Amino acid sequence: MASVTSLSDSVHQRLAAALSAALPQAGSADPLLRRSDRADFQANGILALAKKEKANPRELATRVVSGVESGELIKDVEVSGPGFLNITLTDSAITRNLAARYADDTGRLGVPHAEHPGTTVIDYAQPNVAKEMHVGHLRSAVIGDAVVQLLEFTGENVVRRHHIGDWGTQFGMLIQYLEEHPHELDHKADEASGEEAMSNLDRLYKAARKLFDADEEFKTRARRRVVDLQAGDPQTLATWQKFVDESKIYFFSVFEKLDMEIRDEDIVGESGYNDMLAETCRLLEESGVAVRSEGALCVFFDDIKGPDGNPVPLIVQKSDGGYGYAATDLSAIRDRVFNLKANSIIYVVDARQSLHFKMVFETARRAGWLGDDVKAHQLAFGTVLGKDGKPFKTREGETVRLVDLLDEAIDRASAVVREKAQDLSEEEIAERGTQVGVGAVKYADLSTSANRDYKFDLDQMVSLNGDTSVYLQYAYARIQSILRKAGASRPAAHPELELHEAERALGLHADSFAATVAEAATEYAPHKLAAYLYQLASLYTTFYDKCPVLKAETQEQIENRLFLCDITARTLHRGMALLGIRTPERL
Repeated sequence: MASVTSLSDSVHQRLAAALSAALPQAGSADPLLRRSDRADFQANGILALAKKEKANPRELATRVVSGVESGELIKDVEVSGPGFLNITLTDSAITRNLAARYADDTGRLGVPHAEHPGTTVIDYAQPNVAKEMHVGHLRSAVIGDAVVQLLEFTGENVVRRHHIGDWGTQFGMLIQYLEEHPHELDHKADEASGEEAMSNLDRLYKAARKLFDADEEFKTRARRRVVDLQAGDPQTLATWQKFVDESKIYFFSVFEKLDMEIRDEDIVGESGYNDMLAETCRLLEESGVAVRSEGALCVFFDDIKGPDGNPVPLIVQKSDGGYGYAATDLSAIRDRVFNLKANSIIYVVDARQSLHFKMVFETARRAGWLGDDVKAHQLAFGTVLGKDGKPFKTREGETVRLVDLLDEAIDRASAVVREKAQDLSEEEIAERGTQVGVGAVKYADLSTSANRDYKFDLDQMVSLNGDTSVYLQYAYARIQSILRKAGASRPAAHPELELHEAERALGLHADSFAATVAEAATEYAPHKLAAYLYQLASLYTTFYDKCPVLKAETQEQIENRLFLCDITARTLHRGMALLGIRTPERL
């Protein structure tokens, strides 16, 4: 089905045409249309245009009004104040436009699909091999997954990349420790679950790190082991591969609990760029972008200096010949631009790495790998805080494990579902509890602008009141309950009916779904979709309170209100899915 022109766009076109007719010398003009609490829409563009053309704004507004066609779409246009236009639509236009979206049997609700999509590579969900995932890994995964869903839904070609930490000094340290302390490996690990095996690896890693920091001789042996690993020593590589395989099994189990699809072919860790590192350094040095400084290969920037006033360089290759994160990240950019043909590269990475990525992107621009035709963008995110406003930790001061956090959210949500449950079996309560608990964690993250910190408060997250996913899920389940109780009455649009104020508000908001999705996708801003959905659920609650559905006065009104219920439910369902959140039919 073709996309549906929104009411806002239709009004915008009419006003722009009237503006051009009233002031032909100005060419095409933007009426600056927005939703208003004084009418359905308000146009504010006439004031700036009148000032530019030295015209009287109120007189110009009056000429524009006389040129606006009223009729099926526009019921009334009035001049307000110094030259604002207040526009009221006909009830039938609202119902007809929603009916067109409702008729879209693809489930897209009339949202357009890009005609000329680009290719976006998105780098997100980047856990580390041999380390358990903690609360710090939550935001990259959840935000990245939502942006992937939004971009794919609007038609972009998306390539997912999970740049896992699977290379470097820590693996020489871990492999050497295991060789010297084989008795510390849990020999039941082969029979253990992914989570148990990972706990064992994490324990080994911490022991190895402690020895590495305390014993210079062990540190030397561990560094020699890194050289063996980089040189491809078969025994060292085999041990490393076992660590990677064990870790992936664990990663998949955590991402499955998060209700996210992570595919093996999309996992290209640091090790995936090893063969490119030497060439990356050669290209940077030969082009003069990078220079040798005290034996290291560095890139310098005029505007980046340390506290002492001296330049802080990006070190691409260390003085001992080893490669740092910069070499890997720059090689990844080359791969994504020249092999994957990316037009955009998005990095969903902690805001604390902003300086590193600023330097990497500028280096890639100087080298000619990024340009006007290829953009790189760090979607930087803030920190997850505890209720005390400090970084989220356990009582012992340890970083909170992600699986523990998800399990607690599911337990809390299951208690809420059990309290509200009607005719649900224990199995259904467990399933709904998982969907509500995981949804609550995701929504709390996604309803906050990515670059802001937010407080992790499970009591608030699983509340039925306020801006929570449970509130949205409950609104959806309530609609499904009404539709089940409707008996022979079916949803049907009746454009001939007058609408209640609450029906108009709900209908106008539902019609702006496509514009909101486009804005959220273009700006990589899932929080804008979350805010839209919360307002939709709030407007539905007002409609539900003020407009009886199954006890409406006429059969036509029952059918029209069922239609409003159903399109609201479909919009909630589609919008929540784009955020990676389930909408259970019953709660």
